[in-house]
Amino acid sequence: MIVEQVLESKTNYKEDKDSEKPIRSIVKSISWRAVGTLDTILISWIITGKIDTALSIGAIELITKMILYFFHERVWNTIKWGKR
Repeated sequence: MIVEQVLESKTNYKEDKDSEKPIRSIVKSISWRAVGTLDTILISWIITGKIDTALSIGAIELITKMILYFFHERVWNTIKWGKR
């Protein structure tokens, strides 16, 4: 059902390319990183047994992965492959 709605709502490449603005990519980056960072902190804590080390790793990872994801998302928005 969701896939059908997505495919039906995209009528051409220009419309699809313009449908996602940079601010949407920023919000998606933040929400995904919140989940990913919690996962990283938990794994780091389990491996090291030290919550302060786990939080440090999570803090660094939070910033670097949000930046990488934003640019990754923007590049993929310029690629026609797989779009209708």
